[in-house]
Amino acid sequence: MSTEDSPAGFDLDGAWRLDDRVSIRPERFGALLYHFGTRRLSFLKNPTLLDVVRGLARHPDARAACAEAGVGAGELPRYRAALAALAESRMIQPRSL
Repeated sequence: MSTEDSPAGFDLDGAWRLDDRVSIRPERFGALLYHFGTRRLSFLKNPTLLDVVRGLARHPDARAACAEAGVGAGELPRYRAALAALAESRMIQPRSL
């Protein structure tokens, strides 16, 4: 894990994916995520974050998913924090390459 990723507790250079038990419902503001295992609901507050989450499985790491979604370097800490919250709530999980 790089020093840049340590404060938020989320490794942008790691491989991630949406948990199999999570359903995505797109909305105007972004999306709702519902985890059928934990019964937790999460809000993705913008469409770009939804693009990042959907792109996680297609990319070798979260940083590449962010780049594809158009997240700039200055926005990366905010998206890293959002992904950390999704990982903590088990909406996304690490995957092996």
